[in-house]
Order: sequence, then structure tokens, then C-alpha cells
Amino acid sequence: MLIIPAIDLKDGRCVRLRQGDLQQETVYSDDPSAMARHWERQGAKFLHVVDLNGAVEGRPRNLGQIESILKAVTIPIQVGGGVRSLEIVKVYLSRGVRRVVLGTAALQEPALIEKACAEFPTRVLVGIDAREGRVALQGWTVLSETMATDLVRTLASYPLAGVVYTDIAQDGMMAGPNLAALRAMVDCSPVPIIASGGITHVEDILAIKSLGSRIEGAIVGKALYEGKLDLQEALSAAS
Repeated sequence: MLIIPAIDLKDGRCVRLRQGDLQQETVYSDDPSAMARHWERQGAKFLHVVDLNGAVEGRPRNLGQIESILKAVTIPIQVGGGVRSLEIVKVYLSRGVRRVVLGTAALQEPALIEKACAEFPTRVLVGIDAREGRVALQGWTVLSETMATDLVRTLASYPLAGVVYTDIAQDGMMAGPNLAALRAMVDCSPVPIIASGGITHVEDILAIKSLGSRIEGAIVGKALYEGKLDLQEALSAAS
């Protein structure tokens, strides 16, 4: 199981939010590429990069910082946040991004998922972000009526790399993952799942891994930045 450090970009800086609230940010670095190098030196095999401004505005806003990260590390990265057109998918993949994460588009523009997967099979992830089981859109600012478990069932026909599932209520709270919701997603999903939200301790890593082989990885953010979780210990537990 992969342990994937998160680098969330807002206004060019590396930050973490509480439950996705842009007004509740903690800045951890003014140099995201240096942070990426740090996680690579600590043993990370993959990085998860999110353009928070892009997630809200619907188009890339931190492309320069993402390009700097790509030049700074040799490990692959996946990028999400504001990826809502095939043109943006092509831009990121042409720059060297390994995988892109389509979020809002999965619910509002399923044709985009189909086109992106057809042109770039196994290089597209769908991001499903949920609050109380319901899918959130547009950088978590809009809550839909669609259940996350229903949405993931519709993805069976696409050659996806997988799904990034985030429980918004747990994100940035360092209170542990919502294992019940994650288990429900694993049971419903036709594709691999990457867990995100609330992962804080080695015990959380072990609990997520115990959900089965469909769990490809776990994205970890604030717990790493706050020193609550040691990356090398997390990697050891996951292996």
C-alpha cells in the first residue's frame, strides 16, 4: 500500500486546511518544491499535489509551482484541483505529471471522464469527496444529493487508475479516518481506492490496509506536517 504525502497549494504556498475551509489555513512552506524534495528524501514513492485555488476557480492557478515540483523530484506525482477539461488533463500530463485527478467533472461531466480515460487509460483518477456520504463539488463548496457509494458504482466501465476518496469531515482534523465510510466505498468500488482524510497514526495505516487489496494507498497531510506521524514509520507499516 502506498503512503502518499500531500502537498496542497494555495497562492503559491504549501498549506493545510481544516475540512477544506480556505479561510482556515496553516502555511507550512513558501517553497513547495523544497517540501517535495523533503518527502522524497524521507522515502516517499509518490506525491499528491492539489491546486486549492484551482479547485474553487475551475482552472489551474498554481501551475508554476507544480512545474517546479516536477523538476525538483524524480518520484511521480498526481495532481488534482480544477481539472475540468481535456485540455487541462493534456497540459498536466505533457508537463510530466503521472496521473491527474478529476473531481467535480465525475458528477457534472461524465463525458469528460470517458474522453480522458480513452486518450489516457490508467492515468486518470476520480476524486470523490464526501460529507456525511454525499458528494461535494467545486472545491467542497457545494454539496450534491448524490451519494459517494452510488457515484463510485458508475465508474466500472472506465480504464481508471482508481478513486481518491476523501471524507471531508475528517480532513485536517487529525482525528482518524472514517473507516465505516471507507469500508462502504471499498465494498462498492469497481476500481482501486486511495484513502484520504484524518489519517494520523500508524494504527490508522494498519486499519486502512486491513480493508483489503482494493486499497491502493493512503494520502497523508497534516499529521506529517505537524509531526504526529513519521513518514518512515508509516511506510514501514504500509509495507
